[in-house]
Amino acid sequence: MKYTEVTFTCSPNDEIVNSILSATIADIGFESFVENELGTTAYIQSDLFDEAQLNEILENFPYEAKITYTYKEIEEKNWNEEWEKNYFQPLIIDDKCIIQSTFHNAPAIYDYNIYIDPKMAFGTGHHQTTELMIREILKEDFTGRSLLDMGTGTAILAILASMRGAGPIEAIDIDQWAYDNAMENIKLNGIDNITIRIGGADLLADMSFDVILANINRNILLNDIHAYASVLNNGGCLYMSGFYIDDIPVITEECKKHGLTFCHNTQKDNWTAVKFQKA
Repeated sequence: MKYTEVTFTCSPNDEIVNSILSATIADIGFESFVENELGTTAYIQSDLFDEAQLNEILENFPYEAKITYTYKEIEEKNWNEEWEKNYFQPLIIDDKCIIQSTFHNAPAIYDYNIYIDPKMAFGTGHHQTTELMIREILKEDFTGRSLLDMGTGTAILAILASMRGAGPIEAIDIDQWAYDNAMENIKLNGIDNITIRIGGADLLADMSFDVILANINRNILLNDIHAYASVLNNGGCLYMSGFYIDDIPVITEECKKHGLTFCHNTQKDNWTAVKFQKA
């Protein structure tokens, strides 16, 4: 199967622009994304690539940004091998948790051994925000607590939360790729208490949770905090990441409007994760 590689140059080149870009072009067949120093490199089956359709999306991009691109058809590759060589190496966190793929041979000697096959896409745990959320999960006792993982991606956070005793777990994402990959990774790790759904915060109306994890981006979080608060049980905790330290005040202000109290934050390379609690 032949693929077309499209390299996007984004200005500004930040998490919000790249996240929105990836989510938007996923709707026209792009199935994998790698952020780089200029923006995002994305891959699509060559017979699905429609430049006119792509141009229309960029002309109507729902965020103030300048995005240009170049593209080329690439030779067929063993993508697992490419990940192993170039992108995805085993990640060990606090000598407690290892995240690796099935093509690695790292010893499974840690408290939590997670296998993720990312299919040439994001969500391996190597981004600072994912790592920060993983560290939050490792600190907490989730035993018997119902949990929501919004923007689940590869389902890495939901899988670790399940290993930490959480359940039942709902994991939600907006695109089909995430659904398919999350289902594969859940099966790969032998997890049986996670339900995957395609959609957004509109799915939450009749649900309730003790814990909510949301690693998305600032704008989506600000838009959906009210929905999270409405389904969070009293005494429950909301963990969020996907934004910068400088964004904490505006996130906190929105949370206060909905009865959520700031507990703490952690940070790495100007990225942050925050914890809020509902009284």
